[in-house]
Amino acid sequence: MVTDKSIEPVLSRRFFLKRTTQIALGLTVLSVPAISCAKVMGKRSLSFYHTHTQQALDITYAWGKVYNPRALAQISYYLRDHQTGKAHPIDPKLLDILWSIQGEMGRKGVYEVISGYRSPQTNKQLRRKSSGVAGQSLHMQGKAIDIRFPGIDTDQIHQCAVEMKSGGVGYYAKSDFVHLDTGDYRTW
Repeated sequence: MVTDKSIEPVLSRRFFLKRTTQIALGLTVLSVPAISCAKVMGKRSLSFYHTHTQQALDITYAWGKVYNPRALAQISYYLRDHQTGKAHPIDPKLLDILWSIQGEMGRKGVYEVISGYRSPQTNKQLRRKSSGVAGQSLHMQGKAIDIRFPGIDTDQIHQCAVEMKSGGVGYYAKSDFVHLDTGDYRTW
Protein backbone atom coordinates (compact mmCIF):
# COMPACT_ATOMS: atom_id res chain seq x y z
CA MET A 1 0.00 0.00 0.00
CA VAL A 2 1.26 3.49 -0.80
CA THR A 3 2.27 5.13 2.46
CA ASP A 4 1.98 8.70 1.20
CA LYS A 5 -1.73 9.60 1.22
CA SER A 6 -1.17 12.77 -0.84
CA ILE A 7 -1.01 10.99 -4.20
CA GLU A 8 -3.46 12.54 -6.64
CA PRO A 9 -4.23 10.38 -9.67
CA VAL A 10 -4.39 11.96 -13.13
CA LEU A 11 -7.37 9.72 -14.01
CA SER A 12 -9.94 8.61 -11.51
CA ARG A 13 -8.60 5.91 -9.23
CA ARG A 14 -11.61 3.70 -10.05
CA PHE A 15 -10.94 3.96 -13.81
CA PHE A 16 -7.24 3.28 -13.37
CA LEU A 17 -7.76 0.27 -11.07
CA LYS A 18 -10.43 -1.17 -13.36
CA ARG A 19 -8.25 -0.74 -16.47
CA THR A 20 -5.05 -2.09 -14.90
CA THR A 21 -6.93 -4.97 -13.29
CA GLN A 22 -8.39 -5.88 -16.71
CA ILE A 23 -4.90 -5.88 -18.19
CA ALA A 24 -3.37 -7.61 -15.18
CA LEU A 25 -5.96 -10.38 -15.20
CA GLY A 26 -4.61 -11.43 -18.56
CA LEU A 27 -1.19 -11.66 -16.94
CA THR A 28 -2.14 -13.53 -13.77
CA VAL A 29 -1.32 -16.95 -15.16
CA LEU A 30 2.17 -16.02 -16.28
CA SER A 31 4.79 -18.29 -14.84
CA VAL A 32 7.75 -17.11 -12.82
CA PRO A 33 10.77 -16.43 -15.05
CA ALA A 34 13.58 -18.99 -15.07
CA ILE A 35 15.66 -17.37 -12.34
CA SER A 36 17.69 -19.55 -10.02
CA CYS A 37 16.13 -18.37 -6.74
CA ALA A 38 12.58 -17.82 -8.00
CA LYS A 39 10.36 -20.10 -5.95
CA VAL A 40 6.79 -20.65 -6.94
CA MET A 41 5.74 -21.37 -3.36
CA GLY A 42 4.85 -18.63 -0.92
CA LYS A 43 4.48 -14.91 -1.24
CA ARG A 44 6.62 -12.49 -3.24
CA SER A 45 6.87 -9.00 -1.77
CA LEU A 46 8.85 -5.88 -2.59
CA SER A 47 9.51 -2.52 -0.96
CA PHE A 48 10.20 0.68 -2.86
CA TYR A 49 11.13 4.28 -2.21
CA HIS A 50 10.74 6.63 -5.20
CA THR A 51 13.54 9.19 -5.30
CA HIS A 52 11.44 11.74 -7.24
CA THR A 53 8.09 11.50 -5.47
CA GLN A 54 9.48 10.57 -2.02
CA GLN A 55 6.72 7.96 -1.73
CA ALA A 56 7.15 4.48 -0.28
CA LEU A 57 5.41 1.26 -1.22
CA ASP A 58 5.53 -2.09 0.59
CA ILE A 59 3.52 -4.72 -1.25
CA THR A 60 2.96 -8.43 -1.78
CA TYR A 61 2.38 -8.79 -5.50
CA ALA A 62 2.15 -12.58 -5.92
CA TRP A 63 1.49 -15.85 -4.12
CA GLY A 64 3.05 -18.86 -5.79
CA LYS A 65 2.33 -18.68 -9.52
CA VAL A 66 -0.58 -16.26 -9.11
CA TYR A 67 -0.15 -12.49 -9.41
CA ASN A 68 -2.44 -10.23 -7.41
CA PRO A 69 -4.21 -7.93 -9.93
CA ARG A 70 -4.86 -5.22 -7.33
CA ALA A 71 -1.22 -5.23 -6.24
CA LEU A 72 -0.10 -5.02 -9.88
CA ALA A 73 -2.42 -2.04 -10.36
CA GLN A 74 -0.97 -0.33 -7.26
CA ILE A 75 2.58 -0.96 -8.47
CA SER A 76 1.73 0.35 -11.94
CA TYR A 77 0.34 3.52 -10.43
CA TYR A 78 3.27 3.86 -8.03
CA LEU A 79 5.83 3.46 -10.85
CA ARG A 80 4.00 5.98 -13.05
CA ASP A 81 5.85 8.67 -15.00
CA HIS A 82 6.61 11.14 -12.20
CA GLN A 83 6.80 14.04 -14.67
CA THR A 84 3.44 13.59 -16.42
CA GLY A 85 1.54 11.51 -13.88
CA LYS A 86 0.69 8.94 -16.59
CA ALA A 87 0.63 5.31 -15.51
CA HIS A 88 1.09 2.11 -17.50
CA PRO A 89 0.90 -1.57 -16.52
CA ILE A 90 4.25 -2.85 -15.23
CA ASP A 91 5.41 -6.24 -16.49
CA PRO A 92 5.20 -8.72 -13.57
CA LYS A 93 8.39 -10.37 -14.83
CA LEU A 94 10.21 -7.15 -13.92
CA LEU A 95 8.98 -7.49 -10.35
CA ASP A 96 10.17 -11.10 -10.30
CA ILE A 97 13.63 -9.97 -11.41
CA LEU A 98 13.76 -7.48 -8.53
CA TRP A 99 12.51 -10.12 -6.10
CA SER A 100 15.08 -12.63 -7.35
CA ILE A 101 17.94 -10.14 -7.01
CA GLN A 102 17.03 -9.73 -3.35
CA GLY A 103 17.16 -13.49 -2.95
CA GLU A 104 20.47 -13.84 -4.78
CA MET A 105 22.00 -11.02 -2.73
CA GLY A 106 20.65 -12.56 0.47
CA ARG A 107 19.07 -9.28 1.57
CA LYS A 108 15.63 -7.83 1.80
CA GLY A 109 15.29 -4.10 1.81
CA VAL A 110 13.93 -1.13 -0.05
CA TYR A 111 14.64 -0.51 -3.72
CA GLU A 112 15.24 3.14 -4.52
CA VAL A 113 13.43 3.85 -7.79
CA ILE A 114 14.94 6.41 -10.12
CA SER A 115 12.66 5.66 -13.06
CA GLY A 116 9.84 3.21 -13.74
CA TYR A 117 7.36 3.81 -16.54
CA ARG A 118 8.17 6.72 -18.86
CA SER A 119 5.67 8.26 -21.22
CA PRO A 120 6.86 8.80 -24.80
CA GLN A 121 6.91 12.57 -24.10
CA THR A 122 9.18 12.18 -21.07
CA ASN A 123 11.42 9.72 -22.90
CA LYS A 124 11.81 12.16 -25.80
CA GLN A 125 12.63 14.97 -23.39
CA LEU A 126 15.27 12.82 -21.63
CA ARG A 127 16.78 11.78 -24.98
CA ARG A 128 17.39 15.44 -25.80
CA LYS A 129 19.41 15.77 -22.57
CA SER A 130 21.29 12.45 -22.62
CA SER A 131 22.69 10.10 -25.24
CA GLY A 132 22.14 7.20 -22.81
CA VAL A 133 18.34 7.20 -23.28
CA ALA A 134 17.05 4.74 -25.89
CA GLY A 135 14.54 6.00 -28.45
CA GLN A 136 12.48 2.81 -28.09
CA SER A 137 13.08 2.45 -24.36
CA LEU A 138 11.38 -0.45 -22.60
CA HIS A 139 10.49 2.08 -19.89
CA MET A 140 7.73 3.21 -22.29
CA GLN A 141 6.25 -0.31 -22.20
CA GLY A 142 6.40 -0.77 -18.42
CA LYS A 143 9.18 -3.32 -18.89
CA ALA A 144 12.12 -1.43 -17.36
CA ILE A 145 13.18 0.14 -14.10
CA ASP A 146 16.23 2.07 -12.87
CA ILE A 147 17.12 1.28 -9.26
CA ARG A 148 19.57 1.38 -6.37
CA PHE A 149 19.55 -0.81 -3.27
CA PRO A 150 20.86 1.06 -0.21
CA GLY A 151 23.60 -0.84 1.55
CA ILE A 152 24.66 -2.72 -1.58
CA ASP A 153 27.03 -1.23 -4.13
CA THR A 154 25.33 -0.76 -7.50
CA ASP A 155 28.18 -2.68 -9.15
CA GLN A 156 27.23 -5.72 -7.03
CA ILE A 157 23.60 -5.41 -8.11
CA HIS A 158 24.78 -5.13 -11.70
CA GLN A 159 26.94 -8.26 -11.40
CA CYS A 160 24.12 -10.22 -9.77
CA ALA A 161 21.67 -9.25 -12.53
CA VAL A 162 24.22 -10.09 -15.24
CA GLU A 163 24.76 -13.55 -13.73
CA MET A 164 21.01 -14.18 -13.64
CA LYS A 165 20.70 -13.46 -17.42
CA SER A 166 17.03 -12.56 -17.07
CA GLY A 167 16.78 -9.49 -19.30
CA GLY A 168 18.62 -6.29 -20.10
CA VAL A 169 21.08 -4.99 -17.52
CA GLY A 170 22.69 -1.56 -17.72
CA TYR A 171 25.18 -0.12 -15.24
CA TYR A 172 25.40 3.64 -14.86
CA ALA A 173 28.30 4.10 -12.44
CA LYS A 174 28.42 7.91 -12.70
CA SER A 175 24.73 8.23 -11.85
CA ASP A 176 24.90 5.32 -9.38
CA PHE A 177 22.01 3.16 -10.65
CA VAL A 178 21.28 -0.08 -12.44
CA HIS A 179 18.81 -0.43 -15.30
CA LEU A 180 16.83 -3.68 -15.42
CA ASP A 181 14.35 -4.75 -18.08
CA THR A 182 12.46 -7.79 -19.32
CA GLY A 183 13.76 -7.62 -22.87
CA ASP A 184 16.31 -10.01 -24.37
CA TYR A 185 19.41 -10.63 -22.28
CA ARG A 186 22.06 -7.99 -23.01
CA THR A 187 24.39 -5.80 -20.98
CA TRP A 188 25.93 -2.38 -21.21
